[in-house]
Amino acid sequence: MLNVFSLVNGRLFQEEIGDPEALARVQPIWVDLEEPSVEEKGWIAARFGLTIPQDAVDEDIEESARFYEEDNGELHIRSDFLIEGDDRTPSRNVRVAFILLDNVLFSIHDEDLPVFRLLRLRARRIPALIEDAKDVLLSLFDADAEYSADALEGIYDSLEQVSARVLRQSVDDATAGEALAAIAREEDLNGRIRRNMMDTRRALSFMMRSRMLDAEQFEQARQIMRDIDSLDSHTAFLFDKMNFLLDATVGFVNINQNKIIKIFSVASVALLPPTLIASIYGMNFRFMPELDKPWGYPMALALMLSSVIAPFVYFRRKGWLKK
Repeated sequence: MLNVFSLVNGRLFQEEIGDPEALARVQPIWVDLEEPSVEEKGWIAARFGLTIPQDAVDEDIEESARFYEEDNGELHIRSDFLIEGDDRTPSRNVRVAFILLDNVLFSIHDEDLPVFRLLRLRARRIPALIEDAKDVLLSLFDADAEYSADALEGIYDSLEQVSARVLRQSVDDATAGEALAAIAREEDLNGRIRRNMMDTRRALSFMMRSRMLDAEQFEQARQIMRDIDSLDSHTAFLFDKMNFLLDATVGFVNINQNKIIKIFSVASVALLPPTLIASIYGMNFRFMPELDKPWGYPMALALMLSSVIAPFVYFRRKGWLKK
């Protein structure tokens, strides 16, 4: 899919391109290619003289090759953008390749991104938000930082629900399993946010070092960097909170297991005396005079019963039978 964006009265105007003639009629500042076909790449090459690399959005590209400038002035930036998951799909980072050539920004990616939708919505509603291609790129990074902040707020809310289940009520194995699964999901999302912010910081740092920004854009990039720095402390706090909830949940699981082990320990200790008595009277001695009496066997049974009751009475007084 090929979408071009032009400036009309200070707002972005979007147009979906279906043939090379329509592409030749527009003067865009942003060309967005979502899963571009070979034919669409050919249109771009014929209209703008730009050859899109085959490995533009490869995940295994060398880190040192993610930010560079060609001899003809092409500026290449590869950056990751976050997509927050739900109950059915996990969170993930999507690689986007940006190429800036002759004040036109080209973006190549394999799926639609929430950050891109957010920028398109803002640029249509807010006049003078975008003035050139570099403003588009900075606004995308700004929207990415805001989207990550919203995702962090969602993690806060999810962890509050986990805290309510784990710390304010009795925790059985089912509750512990749900809590551990929720913590694992939020930990994965928090790690992806941290990686996403690190990647955005590197891209902004490259743009600032390359001296491609004017004074106003440079200050905007510095403000985005400050916003990202503020998010780092939140991700660190959330990691600590997750570790606490994880330790608390595992601790409750251990307590539940210890309760089961305690039952078996008490039962085994309580049954040792009657087992000993039964063993003594079952040894078939040649001479055991009390067994010849009418009260012999009832006495043995009474000893066995009392030896069972006495340990339980003692354990109860000690409080070892309480939950």
